[in-house]
Amino acid sequence: MDIERLVEDFRSNFPILQSSVYRKPLVYLDSAATAQKPLQVLEYEKSLYTTYNANIHRGVHYLSEQMTSIYEQARKTVARFIGAKEEAEVIFTAGATASLNLVAYSWSEAFLRAGDVVLVSQMEHHSNIVPWQLAAERRGAVVRAIPITDSGEIDMISYERMLQYGVKMVAITQASNTLGTRPDLKAMIALAHRHGAKVTVDGCQGVVHGGVDVLDLDCDFYAFSGHKLYAPTGIGVLYGKRELLDAMPPYMGGGDMVDKVTFEGTTYAPLPLKFEAGTANFVGAATLAKAIDFLAGYRDLIEYEDTLLRYATERLLSIEGLKIYGTAEDKSPIVCFNVEGCNHYDIGMILDKMGIAIRTGHHCAEPVMDRFSVTGMCRASFAMYNTKSEIDTLVSGVDRAVKMLR
Repeated sequence: MDIERLVEDFRSNFPILQSSVYRKPLVYLDSAATAQKPLQVLEYEKSLYTTYNANIHRGVHYLSEQMTSIYEQARKTVARFIGAKEEAEVIFTAGATASLNLVAYSWSEAFLRAGDVVLVSQMEHHSNIVPWQLAAERRGAVVRAIPITDSGEIDMISYERMLQYGVKMVAITQASNTLGTRPDLKAMIALAHRHGAKVTVDGCQGVVHGGVDVLDLDCDFYAFSGHKLYAPTGIGVLYGKRELLDAMPPYMGGGDMVDKVTFEGTTYAPLPLKFEAGTANFVGAATLAKAIDFLAGYRDLIEYEDTLLRYATERLLSIEGLKIYGTAEDKSPIVCFNVEGCNHYDIGMILDKMGIAIRTGHHCAEPVMDRFSVTGMCRASFAMYNTKSEIDTLVSGVDRAVKMLR
């Protein structure tokens, strides 16, 4: 099947893409915020609630046993998908934010000491900044920013120099949600380990556009959300190396994460249950696995996303006064831009009335805005269901909006 037919086939699984807003065909270019969901995933979610809905692990009745089996099979699917050594290293959470907070709290409780340093890049999402600031404040540590260049890439000379001064953790994105930059993670992780530091990777954008092999990467922790991976909201994953997870205290207490509870003391369940307190989002985990299986048939479209990015970049730069932020050679399919003399919010509002959905604002990455001396940016993010004709519509819409605003 050629690429155009494969895109058409992939796109046909998303009924929302055939809808209209303001009597205009929907052009959805906000998948970096959340991806649309295919029918197969939505129908599977419904089937689970109508056939096997029962709480997991605790019940001895049929429905509970069936749902427990589906839930644990989902863990195996995720472990294979990210290349984990063992499924016990895969922890289900409420999303990437929950995963990163878990690491920042529990790892810090076990390993972070007063005067230690946590390095966080300037291009991070707030979810990979604020939890480390909270941990540092609690433990008496320091958070320092790894600078980025004008092209939006990691300043590797500064990074290597900073590692020499008491760094215990490096928090870095696999792909920036604003600049699209894909840092050289293997090199950064190897350098960090050489200096005795651990590395936490925010994989929200990266896992969708190219995937990950955590063993090959050798990261210590890796977090991502299901809703950016064509699965429902409210489900996420934290991968961690067993030796670290075993040494960390629980993040939350409650049911399912305990071995024995008495008023004299409590012992905890083994991995991964130690970090899965309460009723798990078992349907969410199962539908995430379903989304992963669904995507397996469309691997050839990963390179197609790069084609969309190049096409969009070329077309947008034809608009007078338009500036793109993030010009690294290796990028995920995200374009952030502003147009001279036009407010990003106004452009987004006008595009919306044309049926074009983009993102405007600081994208939960205010340090990036500060780095480039802007208050916000327009962001168009692409997925495997987008087309060149939709990019043409975007470019025409931006051009029209600019003329209106000027």
